[in-house]
Amino acid sequence: MTTPAIRPRRSFIFAPGNRPDMFPKALKVGADIMCVDLEDAIAPQHKAEARAATLKWFAEAELDGSVEAMVRINAPRTPEGMRDIDAVLASPKAPPALMLPKVKSPAEIVALTELFDEMKVPTRLQVIVETNEALEAAWEIARSSDRIDALFFGGVDMAADLRCRNSWNALLYARSRVVHAAAGAGVDVIDVPYLDLNDMAGMRAEAEAAAELGFSGKGSIHPSQVPVLNEIFTPSAAEVAYARRVVEAFETADSGLVVLDGKLLEKPVLRSMYRVLARAGA
Repeated sequence: MTTPAIRPRRSFIFAPGNRPDMFPKALKVGADIMCVDLEDAIAPQHKAEARAATLKWFAEAELDGSVEAMVRINAPRTPEGMRDIDAVLASPKAPPALMLPKVKSPAEIVALTELFDEMKVPTRLQVIVETNEALEAAWEIARSSDRIDALFFGGVDMAADLRCRNSWNALLYARSRVVHAAAGAGVDVIDVPYLDLNDMAGMRAEAEAAAELGFSGKGSIHPSQVPVLNEIFTPSAAEVAYARRVVEAFETADSGLVVLDGKLLEKPVLRSMYRVLARAGA
């Protein structure tokens, strides 16, 4: 079992699991996360081929950790998801992390965590909240495993489940619930990609609104979106300077409490400050 890494998660990009030739290219587009997709991007008749190619690549690749690489498997409670998990268990070197789609309850996460613990698989978990059931249980899901590093908001599936438009206003309550759950568990929270590649202004506006709401980052559907997302989700110079001051104050203090600028700060705030510095690459 590995310890959770505090790191920038400002942007992510997918690569289809049946195109291993694209994986190295996706690692170089500048996104903080590169996720190989075995779910939506792969037609049913190509699932087995994509699974084998993806896990072979992860078993052989020499990843330096500068980009967080992971695999989105199929929903764990489905036959294809179970085959994905079996293949991960059988792999000589499991992927560093799995993204779990269509989760409905914390029980799914608990069961997978117990399985990985038993088999001594160090893989981290990222959970997509995109079902109505997951939204209701988001607080419990976020706290269901110490392997979880981030919650992802799946807006397209959530809108279909809630029978509402896939728009910012319609999904504001759902987004807020996911941010609330992630903050309660002390993990990152990443927003759904903006799907109109020709509307860069609209993507910027939605990303800025997501950052204001508390999201750590946002997905992309094309490399051209990544620089804008990294810019928006990188903390300002003032935020970085304050985070450094807080960290220095705690590092030189003899207790779990410090007073900075007349405000009493408790030690749990340190994790937030470390996250600010990580997002800034500092």
